[in-house]
Amino acid sequence: MDPYNRLAELKLELPPPPQPLPTFVMAAQTGNLVFVSGHIARKDGKPWVGQLGVNMSTQEGQLAARAIGMDLLATLHGSLGDLRRVERILKALCLINSAPAFTEPHLVANGCSELLISVLGDAGRHARSAFGVAQLPLGACVEIELVVQVRNG
Repeated sequence: MDPYNRLAELKLELPPPPQPLPTFVMAAQTGNLVFVSGHIARKDGKPWVGQLGVNMSTQEGQLAARAIGMDLLATLHGSLGDLRRVERILKALCLINSAPAFTEPHLVANGCSELLISVLGDAGRHARSAFGVAQLPLGACVEIELVVQVRNG
């Protein structure tokens, strides 16, 4: 499955990759593994602020996680030069800014997981952890990081 053809079929366009802060890089590769830094949800170029179970619904959280999925793909494209080098998304870690009683972080994370599978096919299927946290940087509602296995370029 060609990820660029799938993006076109889904009528999706990769955004510009998020820029790193001076203290870290957005992706670090060792051997055939790429560790992608946590990406916070953005809406209209700004942090997508909110707390699940307080002022955001699960469905809104899924949209935020899907937006992060697009940013993660953009970072991989920028880092690797070609999404076809992605052999497999191995692990996704999904942090959900949520109220203590919110019990659907796994459903929020599905927004990203389903996008990765839609674009990458079986290579997008991954192990995953999703859990609620008390706060995320800049008040963002969701943050997701990846571990990715790649083919040599």
